[in-house]
Amino acid sequence: MPSRNRVAAPVSDIAPDLKILFSELVRLETELWDAVEERLKKDHGVNLPTFEFVQVISRVRDCRVQDIAAELSITVGGTSKIVDRIEAAGLCARRANPSDRRSSIIELTPAGKRLASRAAATVDDELRRRIGAAMPERSLAQFTRSLIKLRAAVRAGGATEAAAETA
Repeated sequence: MPSRNRVAAPVSDIAPDLKILFSELVRLETELWDAVEERLKKDHGVNLPTFEFVQVISRVRDCRVQDIAAELSITVGGTSKIVDRIEAAGLCARRANPSDRRSSIIELTPAGKRLASRAAATVDDELRRRIGAAMPERSLAQFTRSLIKLRAAVRAGGATEAAAETA
């Protein structure tokens, strides 16, 4: 009977296969998501999407639903529903947008600001344990730069394909 916990092949044994890279990135994201979310639920009673939204709201000036959706690469409709839940939990509030009457500005409440600070420390701690200890800081910095470039390339490719489809 095969084990559910497979042992990763040594890096030198892995051919430069983009399907393997894709699979490893997806599995890494899933495993990190689960670990960080478990810790957030245990320590703060919130899930990872709530944390992600609160972080975006805390750093984007005059934050709108569209800003959150763009930053997190998700739909505006889904974003609006999650903002509704976060608002109902008392972590954020909407106010009229003085420069665009069709949208609202989303701001953290005092409870949301406290959560943002405390949960960020928890996430930092969990990621240090799970990622920070696995690679030297310099390698992690390079990996981060590489992921940023890859995401930009994927977005550009998607934008190019979408433009070609509508032409």
